[in-house]
Amino acid sequence: MQTILATCILATLYATAALAANAKAGQGIYDKSCKSCHGADGTPNAAVATVMKVEMKDLKSSEVQALSDDDMKKIITEGKGKMKPVKTVFGPALEDVIAYVRSLKK
Repeated sequence: MQTILATCILATLYATAALAANAKAGQGIYDKSCKSCHGADGTPNAAVATVMKVEMKDLKSSEVQALSDDDMKKIITEGKGKMKPVKTVFGPALEDVIAYVRSLKK
């Protein structure tokens, strides 16, 4: 009985790890889809902010980092304010981008 339970626990752990978001993969997606506005390290591109007449949040800030993953998903997929939805980021890539943004935390 203990062997079966241990096997089930290990299988669950491996499945969870396989499904875990990948910040390294997320960086590549971020670089293609987000970096031009949000900067390589999450620091907003001042020129873009000026042209769009918006105040962009630093993605490393405690305010952004405090957002839930669901809030981040909604902002990426639906947009917010003048930010348009990022249609090229969806499915597992969305989780990976969020993992990368989380890795930027100050």
